[in-house]
Amino acid sequence: MIFDSYAMILTSSSPSNWFMNTIAFWTFLLLGSMCIGGFFMMRKFLKVLPKADGKSKLDWQNYWVEASRHLWTDEAKTFLDQLVEPVPGPFRDIAKHSISAEIGRIAVEDKAKEVSRDHCIKGYIIATPKRDNKFLMKFLEKNKIDYSPYQHLIK
Repeated sequence: MIFDSYAMILTSSSPSNWFMNTIAFWTFLLLGSMCIGGFFMMRKFLKVLPKADGKSKLDWQNYWVEASRHLWTDEAKTFLDQLVEPVPGPFRDIAKHSISAEIGRIAVEDKAKEVSRDHCIKGYIIATPKRDNKFLMKFLEKNKIDYSPYQHLIK
């Protein structure tokens, strides 16, 4: 009796259901992972494409970071570190670079002698998505910094 069931399993011409379900599960999992990875790769690719002026978004970010490097004080760097603190670790450096590029652009265009908190707040508001402004307002309230001069940028 036992040998008959083993013989039937060994001589079966089609794979078992659990095996086929496992293959289907891994197929969908791998396809989903590749789609998510492809989405982020496409976003990065679009940032590298040159605009009408011949430079890409990343080129401009690097330009403004280098142009404003001498304007950054230790206090401004510390303030920027506090602003990007809630960003998850793997993305923090990239977020910090893009925000510091916007802050640098504002400071250079204002012909400032150094980057101030005002430049940091304006640059953060402009460089980040609107959903991150909630964090900024909480952070400014917690540190007792008046953000009323920036209301026009927030809304």
